[in-house]
Formats: sequence, C-alpha cells, structure tokens
Amino acid sequence: MHTRAVSHLKKSDPAMAQVIDLVGPCRFAVRAEGTHFDHIVRAIVYQQLSGKAASTIYARVHALYGDRPPTAAEVLATDDATLRGAGLSWAKIKYVKDLSAHALDGRLPVDRLHELDDAAIMHALVQVKGIGRWSAQMFLMFRLGRPNVIPELDLGIRKAVQRAYGLRKLPTPARVQEIGARWEPYGTIAAWYLWRSLEHAKPSRRPAPSRPRRKASPKKARKASSPRRNRT
Repeated sequence: MHTRAVSHLKKSDPAMAQVIDLVGPCRFAVRAEGTHFDHIVRAIVYQQLSGKAASTIYARVHALYGDRPPTAAEVLATDDATLRGAGLSWAKIKYVKDLSAHALDGRLPVDRLHELDDAAIMHALVQVKGIGRWSAQMFLMFRLGRPNVIPELDLGIRKAVQRAYGLRKLPTPARVQEIGARWEPYGTIAAWYLWRSLEHAKPSRRPAPSRPRRKASPKKARKASSPRRNRT
C-alpha cells in the first residue's frame, strides 16, 4: 500500500533508508471509523494522558450517551458536572464545548473538513480552544491520511531525527522542517517511521579495525627470549 512512498524515501534520503530498514514494513493506517467530530473529541480527551487512562475516560463519556459518541448538540446540552464526573478535566470540558459550539454555528465545517486542503483545515481547527498545531496535524495524518505532514513540534519526531541524523543537539522545529524537505511528498510516512524507530535499539556501530602490533626490536626480542638468571 505504501510501496511508492517507502521507495521514494529510501532513494531520496540515506538516513531515512536506514530508519526504514530498522523498522521494517510500513503499517501506517488511518482511523476511518466514526465521525470527524468524534475523532477530534477523542484527540482532546487523549491530550497529556496515558493511553489506558484516556481510553477509560473516553469510554465513560460515551456511556453518558448510551455507549455511543455524542453529537455536538448533545455535548453542549450536558452540564459540566456530569462531564467532570466522567473524568474530563475542567479545561477539557471547555475544549469539547468550544469544539461543539464551533461545529454547530459553522465556524468549523466539521462534516466537510475532508474537502478542504491542508492549510485550510489547520486554520479552521486551531480556532478551537485546546486544539493547537500539533493536534491539527494529527487529524490530518491519522484521520484524513494526508500524505505530506511533518509534525515538527513533536518531541518524539525531534528525538528520532537527532538519532537518525547523528545530530549533537536536539533539532529545532525549523531544522526538522529543513531536513524533512527531502521526504516530500511523503512526510507523513517518514514521520511514522521516525516514531517507530524510537521503539528499536539504535544500531550499534561497527567496531574500529584493530591496529597491527608493532614488531619488537631485535634487541628487545633477544632480551625477552633470554632466560632469567636465578638470584642467590
């Protein structure tokens, strides 16, 4: 499925070719189930939480609506205390309600985001409280499957770039974008490989060839080979 992207990355960037060989076959996949709205709600719930904790809270939120994802209107109609009881923080309650308000009044064309280009989607999403550039990029990548997204702010990506390219310091987001120019138009697949590379041990460097031993001088050789005299 991603054969063309992998082939391009390996040919255009030797360092990325090593990352791909380390990780193996590409298993990148989009989350196609559900609605765009629910996907964004899920992203907000999962912010700054472990996967297990976020999954539990996400399931509790669904339980409030008959074990299904709520609509924007239903979220706005739910009192804050009920959402807090499901495990959402007060900040995230504000975020999901602001998202719902944007979806209902049309400021965020949530049902047709897939019809917009990447820049328009980014602009629309970051208008919502709690959704920044990183969250918008995750939507582009893992919901819409846009092929050329490089999440330059992501700490994991920056660490992986530092390791893969042998950089002494953690690269800045601007440096990640500069390096990532050679991945176009498959930045999304490159980013997936970089994330996965952190799950593998860094390939060990080949040991340096041993230096040949110097031959001992004839004088030292005779001294070493002559028997020691016993002292009396």
